Amino acid sequence: MRFLLALILMVPALAQQADPPSKADGKTAQTSAQTPGQADAPATQAPTQPQAPAQTPAQADSPATQAPAQPQTSAQTPAKADAPATEAPAQTQAAAATPSPAPSGEGWLTGSVDLGYRWLIGNNGNFPEYRSVVNLGQGLILNGLDFTIADPKKRLFDSLDANAYGWGGDPYKTAHLNARKQGVYNFRFDYRDISFFDAVPSYANPVAPLGFNEQSFDTHRRTMSVGLDLRPGKRIIPYLAFDRNSGYGNGIDEFVQDSNDEFAVPTLLRDSTDNYRGGVRLEYNHFHVTLEQGGTTYKDDDQSNWSGTNSGDRTSSIFGQTLSLSSLQQDYGIRGTSLYSKALVTANPFSWLDIYGQFLYSDPKTTVNFNETAAGNFLAISQLLFYTSAQTLGTGAANQPHTTGTVGFELRPLKHMRILQNWMTDRYHDAAYGMLTIAPLLATGGGITSLNPLEVVNYNQEQVDVLYDLDSHLTVRGGYRRIWGDATTEATPFLNPSGALEQGQLKRNVALAGLNFRASEKASFNLDYEGGTSDAVYFRDSLNNYQKARARARYQLLPSLMLQANVSLLNNYNHAPSIQYDALFRDNSLAVYWTPKGGKRVTLTGEYDRSTMKSTITYLNLPFFTPTLSDYRDNAHSVTGLVDVSLPGPLAGKLSMGGSMFLSNGSSTTRYYQPLARLSFPIGKHVNWNTEWKYYGYQENFYLFESFRTHVFMTGLRLTR
Repeated sequence: MRFLLALILMVPALAQQADPPSKADGKTAQTSAQTPGQADAPATQAPTQPQAPAQTPAQADSPATQAPAQPQTSAQTPAKADAPATEAPAQTQAAAATPSPAPSGEGWLTGSVDLGYRWLIGNNGNFPEYRSVVNLGQGLILNGLDFTIADPKKRLFDSLDANAYGWGGDPYKTAHLNARKQGVYNFRFDYRDISFFDAVPSYANPVAPLGFNEQSFDTHRRTMSVGLDLRPGKRIIPYLAFDRNSGYGNGIDEFVQDSNDEFAVPTLLRDSTDNYRGGVRLEYNHFHVTLEQGGTTYKDDDQSNWSGTNSGDRTSSIFGQTLSLSSLQQDYGIRGTSLYSKALVTANPFSWLDIYGQFLYSDPKTTVNFNETAAGNFLAISQLLFYTSAQTLGTGAANQPHTTGTVGFELRPLKHMRILQNWMTDRYHDAAYGMLTIAPLLATGGGITSLNPLEVVNYNQEQVDVLYDLDSHLTVRGGYRRIWGDATTEATPFLNPSGALEQGQLKRNVALAGLNFRASEKASFNLDYEGGTSDAVYFRDSLNNYQKARARARYQLLPSLMLQANVSLLNNYNHAPSIQYDALFRDNSLAVYWTPKGGKRVTLTGEYDRSTMKSTITYLNLPFFTPTLSDYRDNAHSVTGLVDVSLPGPLAGKLSMGGSMFLSNGSSTTRYYQPLARLSFPIGKHVNWNTEWKYYGYQENFYLFESFRTHVFMTGLRLTR
């Protein structure tokens, strides 16, 4: 990644390389000299080679959206606004002039860089909780780097865009590079580094918040994507792409001993997935075809190690003895490969009909190896036998052919009517085998278990929608969705020791409705609704009998004042005697945007959100599987606001004040405050000084030890060109 940032910074130098001197009639061509009045203006070129029209970014990245038979527009990208748009005849020539090493014109490079330093001040409370929620670090940071190079000579590229954000102390870092040459290639590179930290003290072990936190981790997730399109904008466009998703880090996992005790142990996490793909896009006036072939490799290596005394979660003795873990060596490795083929077709055979279809087939294969050696004082509860060490070996392999297909069309039989039909199917099955060997040492027992898991899943969905324009202001929609499927898998051995297969069904019918009302340019209203009933579902908390609605309204009360409101609702229930599930989710929000005099001096944005969550369900409570009712309630208020003020006077600065607040009551009462203040003003023609203060205050009434309070102060410079 350091090499990438260095490359991004070196690219402007490459754009300044001089062209070799051209020859005409065996003599060296002379360059034109600028008059004193033209010293600050972009240099002009002789009209011997007219420039081709430049593509907009949307055209360069998405050639499939254009009709290749139509001529492309000659609009320039915003980054090229300062580049020479026309060419003029060469003016007075110097007798012995030499070529300039820089591109002609001063608009070839535009961009900005934002550097700063961040301090964490008064970090009081639970620091692991702060990292789990906020995770902003201190030190030198690159808030943003963004530049565009437009080469007037159009040598290696027409334009190059690069940006990078969040490097130095943010949990989310990105870098992006895009280079294009019209009709030749379009290259893109994207990199993201996401830091995941989760060590909430109350999670999984609320009675021991000061000890090991089970199921905690400190990992990084890195994603990289590289793509190259050849002949963009042409009818036949070959392309190649590579994607990588990898993770690494450490955490705290649990070693479970015969369901009698759980021991928190440190673990190392490593995984990566590489995807290679290539194909061709055929872009014609009335149809588009994409053919792609790809492959995926996957690996996951986890390790857990422990040496010392670990009494686990059980602090009391059992049958007069105390369970403990003295050493553990656990290795878990997975390897996977897959090949897949994809075809996508869209067509417009008639002016009143669009059709599309997609087919995807993949055949992933996976192998698993597991090795575990543990020592301590353990108990086999089924035999009432204590033993001091054990070894577990496991191996297995699986194959999962997977087929997905989609077919649909849009029919326009009348001027104001559209009919949308879609059908989708997703089918896969697992064919696997495995062997698990458990050998308690220094004690009798142990055995070999042969595993032959089976899973077959079929999912189907069909949907039809009819949209009709009653007039120029009102569009109504009605539709129907049918979902059906079946699944076969092995029953849970603990609940069904016979090992019989368990089968499930999915049958759901959904009614759809909606409208879009545009009263005027100042007011609009949208409503979407769906209501479903299910004859069979897979899971206890699946969508069963439900109603789902969402409404959005916007009103321009004044030229400087706009109001926006959103309302959403989901009501779901399953009243089967063994389930008794009821869930209600509501969310209502109101936003205001005020820009007096076009926001010349003051702008204000504010939003209030009220959310409600209620859920009850019956579950089996351990250790005797007693039916128990789970009841969860949460009522939350969130407020967000920001005021921007342009300061008068010679500094011409900008002051921003505001923040957000979250208050919840119910099963988990929480308070979270995030006020902020930001000041920015220019200290030069191309330099701005920025400073910012934020406060993070978090408190849970039930788990007071999870509270934290932190002041974050940042200052830096922003340079633009």
